[in-house]
Amino acid sequence: MRHAEFSSIPALAPTAPTRPTAPSGNGGGNFGNVFGQVQGEVADFIQNGAGFDAGGLSAEGQAWRARTGEAAGAAGVIADDVEASPDQQAFLESIAPWAKEAADKLGVAPELVSAHAALESGWGQRPLKNADGSSSHNLFGIKAGSAWRGDVAESNTTEYVGGAALKTSARFRSYPDQASAFRDYAQMLSDNPRFKGVLGAGNDAHAFASALAKGGYATDPAYAAKLSRLAGKLSGISG
Repeated sequence: MRHAEFSSIPALAPTAPTRPTAPSGNGGGNFGNVFGQVQGEVADFIQNGAGFDAGGLSAEGQAWRARTGEAAGAAGVIADDVEASPDQQAFLESIAPWAKEAADKLGVAPELVSAHAALESGWGQRPLKNADGSSSHNLFGIKAGSAWRGDVAESNTTEYVGGAALKTSARFRSYPDQASAFRDYAQMLSDNPRFKGVLGAGNDAHAFASALAKGGYATDPAYAAKLSRLAGKLSGISG
């Protein structure tokens, strides 16, 4: 879920996930109907996030939602009825000083910055690494464009093109410590006019996430929904 390079790739408008078609073939009519229904329901759930009425799902859709909810938690999104784990709490505490510093510069609540770091780094469990195996401290998946003059870490990443997830390799910025990473993150968002909507968002998780997505921070069409939900959850925990 690493974002597109800011200097060279235009902003991408979020698009709804493509609903899969039911399998075809003799004897597969009933299965195909159920499969298509469940896939459609899950597509709606992913696209609409917490705003979707999960109570209207079929039994199969409810089961699939539960499984995808578990996967989302591993990727950075906490289910509405689940508190942050001890490891997640430890991560939040470890970045708290730098998140607050960056948040103050951006005019947003610290929880929004913490949520962004958690989502991009898998709660610090999937850090981008340098060639020697050391941490790049790049918790925000910021790529190293042509204007970057610092150290670089090359890593595999996922980009979404036309709604399809494609694996590729990219160059990312590498920092000497977490403080440098958060300061560069805040500076980049402040200086880039594509993210002017982020500035001064306060504690509005939806505005913060939507502005990042609109500016092209990530190519994942569901990025804004994921970040908004996680940021809102962290705000509730800290409150």
